Amino acid sequence: MSEIIGYARVSTADQELDSQRQRLKAAHCQRIFEDVMSGRNFDRPGLTELLNYARDGDVLCIVRLDRLGRSLRELLDTVQLLKGRGIGLLSLEEKIDTSSAAGELVFHVFGAIAHFERRLISERTRDGIAAARARNKFPGRPRLDEARLDAAFKLIDAGLSPTQAAGQLGLGRSTVYQELKRRKASKREHAAETTAA
Repeated sequence: MSEIIGYARVSTADQELDSQRQRLKAAHCQRIFEDVMSGRNFDRPGLTELLNYARDGDVLCIVRLDRLGRSLRELLDTVQLLKGRGIGLLSLEEKIDTSSAAGELVFHVFGAIAHFERRLISERTRDGIAAARARNKFPGRPRLDEARLDAAFKLIDAGLSPTQAAGQLGLGRSTVYQELKRRKASKREHAAETTAA
């Protein structure tokens, strides 16, 4: 037997849940789950409990869409999760009921928006990398300047500390320490191979 399950949320403890409760009860919700926390926090115990409780064929009822998610991304993710589990969505304010033909269309529209958003992000990333390459800039960590690194090793061999050598040559201190460590390891390996031969 499918159920209509209510979800109510307010951002702060001084806000009232009563008006949402009344509207959800009037919409014949058999059980109401609640959260008192900001919509920016998506780790909401009440919503998690509701999702654990809901079964295929149940309908999640909310007063307004912003009670379910404050951002489009959160809302899309939740709607996709509901659809995947066979749980309907009923939003009283926006008059969305996914059990109707028009409401089912809303699910598809949400899914299309999510797909479009993912493709847009992917295309922007690709365009950004291509534009950077055209300017001879390459994404990621800059390549090490071997000449400056060799100069740093010479300064260290002459008695400067790795920090001082890095500062004089405009290299990162951690980079110099890492390369110094790698250099010492390489020398040890070479010495071991020579001894073995």
